[in-house]
Amino acid sequence: MSIQRILVADDEESIRWVLSKALSKQGFTVDLATDGKEALGLLRKNRYDLAVIDIKMPGLSGLELLSRIQAEHPLVLVIIMTAESSMKNAVEAMKGGAYDYITKPFDLEALDAIILKARKAAAVTDEVNRLKEEIREHYHLDRNIIGKSKAMQEVYKILGKVAPADVTVLITGESGTGKELVARAIHFNSPRLGKPFLALNCAAIPRELLESELFGFEKGAFTGAVERKTGKFEQANGGTLFLDEIGDMPLELQAKLLRVLQEKEITRTGGSTTIQVDARIVAATNQNLKEKVQRKEFREDLFYRLNVVPIELPPLRERREDIPLLVEFLLQQAAEELGVPARGCTEQALQMLSRYSWPGNVRELENTIKRAALLSPDPVLTPEDFPGLGEHNGKSENEGSLEALIASKLNSSLAQMDVQELNDLYEMVLHQMERPLIRIVLDKTRGNQVRAADILGINRNTLRKKIQTLGIELNKD
Repeated sequence: MSIQRILVADDEESIRWVLSKALSKQGFTVDLATDGKEALGLLRKNRYDLAVIDIKMPGLSGLELLSRIQAEHPLVLVIIMTAESSMKNAVEAMKGGAYDYITKPFDLEALDAIILKARKAAAVTDEVNRLKEEIREHYHLDRNIIGKSKAMQEVYKILGKVAPADVTVLITGESGTGKELVARAIHFNSPRLGKPFLALNCAAIPRELLESELFGFEKGAFTGAVERKTGKFEQANGGTLFLDEIGDMPLELQAKLLRVLQEKEITRTGGSTTIQVDARIVAATNQNLKEKVQRKEFREDLFYRLNVVPIELPPLRERREDIPLLVEFLLQQAAEELGVPARGCTEQALQMLSRYSWPGNVRELENTIKRAALLSPDPVLTPEDFPGLGEHNGKSENEGSLEALIASKLNSSLAQMDVQELNDLYEMVLHQMERPLIRIVLDKTRGNQVRAADILGINRNTLRKKIQTLGIELNKD
């Protein structure tokens, strides 16, 4: 918002003439108004960076015009001119939102000094807005949170709605799914952009220190408290406080957190004064808080306070179609951060990466890609650059499990169906799994239905009924 166009509003022709000549010489475009009403009309027609207006004009006064400018054109800086050097006028002007004021009669050097200060302020505002836009662009919802899968599209929808709304959010998901990244995206796409974003891992701090980290302490509150310390709530005032691993917060602290959410105030440890705080809370956990509530390990009232808008992040194994996109993004990121050449990935390597179950989720994938990008001598990564992921180089803990194999087959089968058109998928899948399972067990027991029922853990009559229902032919040999 560098200052280029200035509006001068004064009912004295001599003042308008002098200011027009002086400001035009400095390279500004200057428009003149004889009263407040005319000035308001010009403001609605043109874009101004600065307005120099007299406090006393016929019709619409300078203070009234200032109020209209603040309401309708908040980016315009306003300098008030007054012939009365009373403090009352100056105070009213500054309270009304004026950038500065100058008393008549004034010399042009005094006005030049104010305008120079305004230009510097505008330059700072420009830089702040540029940085805000840069940060917002960096944390754009589809910039760092990668994925086009249906599961991630649902996450994007919620994020787009919740980021601008000043509500508490609870992010759930396995470790490594990107919960803090989502929390940052919420903050940097909210009106709190430009204010602090602070993160605190409730599981990483000893419980006896966690209270001091959150609420701060007064000097002398305990041994070693040699000076006052502000806590995360005060430091995040006006911004966002991200409480990671909230499920590990001790019960006694949960009660204090609940009070902060309700009352918007804290008391430092060892203090008696309440301090107003305004920090948006975004919490995250990889635990099932509902189960913890049932076990009396987490306060039910706090759970509902935090769970205003829940966001569940899917594990990477449930959105394998996003892995090629993530690999491309992470390879580019690795090139920028590590200073290595930009690399590609062979189709065979991508297939191998997509088959792996990634128990550590996106974090594990990121570390794997960084390591390969750093160590590989080739411009294109191959399966050999990912030792430990291939079929002959060992598998992940869950890769060869029955559940993983079933999940893989289900993913392949369902990818060829329009799942939205089905209404009996559960029964259909169960029947298709039951038939081969019962047939295999009967083969293993050589048709002994009593033994087969024991192995399956079902009643003998139930087994006989399933054999008939599923149309399983018994081996009569």
